Amino acid sequence: MLFGRVRGFAISTLKYPDIQGYRLLVVEPLNKHLEPTGPLQVAVDTVEANEGDLCVMVRSREAALSLPDAKFVPVDLSIIGLVDELDLRPDGDFDFDLNEGAARYT
Repeated sequence: MLFGRVRGFAISTLKYPDIQGYRLLVVEPLNKHLEPTGPLQVAVDTVEANEGDLCVMVRSREAALSLPDAKFVPVDLSIIGLVDELDLRPDGDFDFDLNEGAARYT
């Protein structure tokens, strides 16, 4: 999964039939510190994102599978979620509690 920020809209006069009705958005890919990581890209919008929204995206086959009504679509990047809140922690800091069980780990 990738982070991205919606920067605008892309207009297409011709679309593959199974993506009719879906918007194409121009997205800026971001790293986990919300810094730009590459050039602007076009993504299919499945969650009705707006300009300036922080979003979660998927690539490749997962992007094609994010469209519920089609088995195959020529899509390489898809927006699948919007980020409401983001809690950044230092690298190596995480919450992971392993409760003691019956088996001992070495």
